[in-house]
Amino acid sequence: MTDLHWLTATEVRELYARKELSPVELMDAVLDRLEATEPALNAFVTITAEQARDQAVQAERRMANTPFDELPPLTGLPITVKDLIDTAGVRTTYGTVTFSDHVPGHDSADWARLKAAGAILVGKTTTPEFGMLGVTDSRLTGVTNNPWNLAKTAGGSSGGAAASVAAGVAPLAWGNDGGGSIRVPASCCGTVGLKPSAGRIPSSEAAYDGVSSSGPLTRSVADAALLLSVTAGPHPGDPLSLPAADPRLFLDAVGHPDLTGARIAAATHFGLGPIAADVERTFREALDRLRDLGAVVTEVEMQLPDPIDYFLAFWSPSAADFVDQLRAQAGWDDGLLHPIMLEIADHARGMSAIDYWRTATETRSKIAAGFNAALNGRDLLVTPTMPLVAFDHPGALAGNADVDGQPVRRPALDFHRLTEPPSHAGLPALTLPCGFSSGLPVGLQFIGAAHADAQVLRMAAAYEAATPWHTRHPHI
Repeated sequence: MTDLHWLTATEVRELYARKELSPVELMDAVLDRLEATEPALNAFVTITAEQARDQAVQAERRMANTPFDELPPLTGLPITVKDLIDTAGVRTTYGTVTFSDHVPGHDSADWARLKAAGAILVGKTTTPEFGMLGVTDSRLTGVTNNPWNLAKTAGGSSGGAAASVAAGVAPLAWGNDGGGSIRVPASCCGTVGLKPSAGRIPSSEAAYDGVSSSGPLTRSVADAALLLSVTAGPHPGDPLSLPAADPRLFLDAVGHPDLTGARIAAATHFGLGPIAADVERTFREALDRLRDLGAVVTEVEMQLPDPIDYFLAFWSPSAADFVDQLRAQAGWDDGLLHPIMLEIADHARGMSAIDYWRTATETRSKIAAGFNAALNGRDLLVTPTMPLVAFDHPGALAGNADVDGQPVRRPALDFHRLTEPPSHAGLPALTLPCGFSSGLPVGLQFIGAAHADAQVLRMAAAYEAATPWHTRHPHI
């Protein structure tokens, strides 16, 4: 048997069903791995080891007394949860010093479903303040490192989640994504990361913008489908959540992966560069592999609105709101926030309500129209996930200063150029590794039409099954 800490959740379930592995045995391996890697990674805010061990014992007892196929689908599976997501009774800091001792009294809607399905919380993973940066660096926890190279960023804002999965801690992680906060760290760390269609996974607070969503970071596409299968569905607290789908829809999709005859559009970028030469080369090799698997791949030119402009116009008002709330706290000091967050907040103070409204309506409509045109008559759109691989820890810049020596306009936002647009169109988007450059993973992004989550999963699973990249592990 492979080392327990590298098993996927799907493999664990198969071993559980055959009674060849127990939840206690797996949890011991997970916690041992966490202890061994955490000093180097700095991926956790809170570790719930004692609680996790107790719940593993309880799961083992349930397995002994109940047929496996009658148990909740995540029974005995360890999971980490990003520290932006409320977990009743477990510290949730939102990445900030101000909330360093905050313990919510309720579960978020998504975590409540994961918990009810039997998942066991191992700990809360690191995030920048309120998830507002693309690198995982906060005044509360410091910098989270990339398990492939500790000098490189793990991405953000679900950086702790991606780093922990890639490093062999829990096989499952739960994060959230507005403009790439699942997909960027998954690409940096070489994991699968899924941002579902708008409304697929409900929010405890009505997400009327339809841009942000919770979602999985995993070691396989099948594991992402497993988590989606237990979290999707309507919720009374989110009136924009989608109706319930067949519970088997996502699992059946990855059970029958196929690309034969698939019509795929491919775009190296969305009209704005640059893209690193090694990323473009690896992307084109992935396109050739898709063709080998029977897909008809057509390269398309796309010209979408500037994602940096609409990132600032759309997200900076919420950053300003967060900053104002913090400044209202007694004894607050702006030095407790990353300077880029203050810069983003200040951008909002120079905007008008009309600026925001036009971005939320006209600009987003143009983005949706651009994707509709690219996907017209096609099953999927593929792009690189990032314009470059994981870069050196950026410090105050909070991003890459250049791509292949060519300076970028906004370092803190540039590397989200390819993940921000599909979010604003409400489309399902999944990243998985498609190769390596200088020992660092390169991500391939699969973007589907609205509500076509199952199709994205099916095609990504077909590519994954035919390539070796997901089987590689960092030597940390």
